[in-house]
Amino acid sequence: MDQRIVIVTGGGQGIGRGVVEAFWKTGDRVVIAEVDDEAGQESEMALAQRQGPGEAWFVHTDVASEESVSALVQSVVKRYGRIDVVVNNAALGAPNIPLEDLAVAVWDEILGVNLRGPFLMAKHTAPWLRTSNGCIVNIASTRALMSEANTEPYSASKGGILALTHALAISLGPDIRVNAISPGWIEVGNWKKQSQRTQPVHRPIDRAQHPVGRVGVPDDIAQACLFLASSASSFMTGQNLVIDGGMTIKMIYEPDDEVNT
Repeated sequence: MDQRIVIVTGGGQGIGRGVVEAFWKTGDRVVIAEVDDEAGQESEMALAQRQGPGEAWFVHTDVASEESVSALVQSVVKRYGRIDVVVNNAALGAPNIPLEDLAVAVWDEILGVNLRGPFLMAKHTAPWLRTSNGCIVNIASTRALMSEANTEPYSASKGGILALTHALAISLGPDIRVNAISPGWIEVGNWKKQSQRTQPVHRPIDRAQHPVGRVGVPDDIAQACLFLASSASSFMTGQNLVIDGGMTIKMIYEPDDEVNT
């Protein structure tokens, strides 16, 4: 097999666009499953104009809708006849709303995309991934492990992805491997669609809170996706890779704090 068939949800911008490009560079045929038509078409066209080794194809997809996910899978199979890799990246960020003011509709919308989406993608691609001995990579977040105030829907959705990952790994193994990646601070301002693109500006304190000395970029996550989709990780399933520049292991104190160790 010279080219894998890879589906990346939310592949029109941000981390997803970086993941699409990384697989495309390896010569894979990448399906950009994206609800934002502007972003999806832009991502597809940008790679088509570069005439690289792979292929990119945009398919409008709402991962919170089972009908839309089913249609996506049917379209991919009709065009390519197989599915080898699924990267569940599509997600909604959470507005910081105090718990008492949080509308149930906001909770449902965020959980619908961030958690129901990966479940639906796994459900509908599993028969094809079994045939190809493929794999699923779920994009979680360090918010599954730590929180800021008033982020309950997003944190719960990302924590749910970690539980879903190990549940799927047991249910779908040994035919299908399922792993997760938990990104930390990944700068995506210059990976958004053109109409919303911004140039990143990071302060020294932003870099200093990362033991590696910098903020992350989409390619940091994309390279991990390539690893988890390769034979180099063939003995890994149900696992979570934290890729955050060491941010979650660093204890932070105010300079005048007295700490007893």
